[in-house]
Amino acid sequence: MPELSDWCATIFDHGETAWREYRSAAWYVERLRAEGFTVEEGSGGMPTAFCAEWSNGDGPVIGMYAEYDAVPGNCQAADTMRRPRDGLGYQAGGHTDPHSALGISSLGGLLATKTAMEAHGIKGGLRYTGEPAEKVRGSKPIHAAKGYYDGLAAMLSFHPFYMLPMCNTVRWDTHCGAAYSMIYRFICDEPETWGVSDGAPIPQSHSAVRAPGASEALMMMFQTSKQLREAMLPHQGGWSISEAVLTAGQATADNLPAGLAEIQYMMRVPTVEMGEQITAVLDRNAEAAAMMTGCRVERHWVCKSRPGLANHAMAGLVWEAMQEVGAPDWSGEPVRRAQEIQRNLGLEPMEAPFIPELSQLIPPEEAEAILRRDLPPSQLNSTSDDYTDMTWHAPTARFYVARPALASAGRPYPAWVMNAMGGMPAMIDPMTKVAAKVLTLSALRLLEDKAAREAAMDEFKTRTGGGVGGENWMAPLCDYEPPIHFRWPEYVTTARGRDWWIPAGNPEA
Repeated sequence: MPELSDWCATIFDHGETAWREYRSAAWYVERLRAEGFTVEEGSGGMPTAFCAEWSNGDGPVIGMYAEYDAVPGNCQAADTMRRPRDGLGYQAGGHTDPHSALGISSLGGLLATKTAMEAHGIKGGLRYTGEPAEKVRGSKPIHAAKGYYDGLAAMLSFHPFYMLPMCNTVRWDTHCGAAYSMIYRFICDEPETWGVSDGAPIPQSHSAVRAPGASEALMMMFQTSKQLREAMLPHQGGWSISEAVLTAGQATADNLPAGLAEIQYMMRVPTVEMGEQITAVLDRNAEAAAMMTGCRVERHWVCKSRPGLANHAMAGLVWEAMQEVGAPDWSGEPVRRAQEIQRNLGLEPMEAPFIPELSQLIPPEEAEAILRRDLPPSQLNSTSDDYTDMTWHAPTARFYVARPALASAGRPYPAWVMNAMGGMPAMIDPMTKVAAKVLTLSALRLLEDKAAREAAMDEFKTRTGGGVGGENWMAPLCDYEPPIHFRWPEYVTTARGRDWWIPAGNPEA
């Protein structure tokens, strides 16, 4: 545990964002090789992905994975007050979920499983993938399409959580839905052709009709899609579309139109069909915006992930492990740190500062019943996460262990509080320890218990109509290369030193 705690703090401090997790991925590769794993770097054509394997002889192979991407604009130190990490501004990357603890929890479970296999002569193997860019649902659809989850006896998927009722439990029927994400790139490379008319005199360049350019195209796309959003989404079920401007401008004079602008869309939808319908609307909006502004438009996929597939046999097996391990315990030092946060916010420190349910287990079927209260009966999936792509290649369990979250104090806590607690060893270590133990017990049970393993695979084959390639199986949607060449937010090194791509300037800004 002391090593896991230190490792978690290291990845938290890296705070690297989607497709740019260079130091984090390198750290995992070095650690795994030191532990005896064979590691493929840059798996699936993704520079910050990897695939590590280890074998103790012929037998079933169990899959686990790490995530380690952070979120731009959420740079927070592991402290009881709001401040960015040393040398950075708040706009730099920071861990929100936190994937720093997700990855190290799974690494702890992986290494403990390997140790037990060696000590007790348990045959079989372990496959451990490094999954970058989860926040844009990046790597798993690509890994799935390229075969990295094929041949597994089972996959174990863990995530830190605090949103009730999915806390200290396992998903039962309602798994996450599909996710589509794309970048529309507007390019104004022939501005002279906009506004051309036959027989027009040659004007002075400053008085000529001028193409609006890429910035105008981006703004029209942004506003049009905002206005049509209510027509694209049903009014129940928790679907969403969000956008982010990646690149804009590139004009070098006041009389020249901007030559390039890029906007990314991300949608969470329950079905692939709904994702396709929304994409068709966005495509039309993009074409119209390009035509009106003297641009051409390109669409580049970031993600097309499938909805998840349930497996009760796997869920029940992991639930048994969770009951044996128990829920995290935040007594002692975590309480003192939480009270310090409340005090720094001008609140009266609470004797019991954490949400009570975070230290309680909830049976999967009971959590499922609560989750279904807010969903229409016809809705099979809810929200999104790209672990779902794994569920179509191996029997998969998705479980959640509570991360620290403070009980209500009469007003909302600022976002930095959750981010900070995800990096404080005293706060996050209880979750890491529990998750690593659950992963270890579940993996060993799958390796040693042939009947349990076969029950999970039989259910997988039944639900897919014959397993991978069966009549009810959903093939990978990924038909694109990794979108690694865009201007994703990242850290840069200049003559001024290492900084976020938006210079810190005033750290308070």
